[in-house]
Amino acid sequence: MSALRDALVSEHCAANAPALDREGVAKLGAVLPGWSVTDGALARSYTFDDFHHTMAFVNAVAWIAHREDHHPDLDVGYGRCALRWSTHSAGGITRNDFICAARVEALVDA
Repeated sequence: MSALRDALVSEHCAANAPALDREGVAKLGAVLPGWSVTDGALARSYTFDDFHHTMAFVNAVAWIAHREDHHPDLDVGYGRCALRWSTHSAGGITRNDFICAARVEALVDA
């Protein structure tokens, strides 16, 4: 992992985080390969061998979201889960979204 990704994983979401500008999104996005900005959200899809593994992943993401009090939009089906992080109250993508995405990546890499 990069030092910036390590830093994101170790941080916690902050209340009232401001939306990042394009430069901020690009800088943080560079440490999360596979994630993209789609329709104003930080997005990534994952595939799994079966429904059981998909649901285990979804439950792990739910735990991260609960602990950080920051919740993604999920699209879940057999063998797949698409995540979208954005901060509705900020009207865009915040550092909180990157913190949670980095935690999901750390989970997948474990």
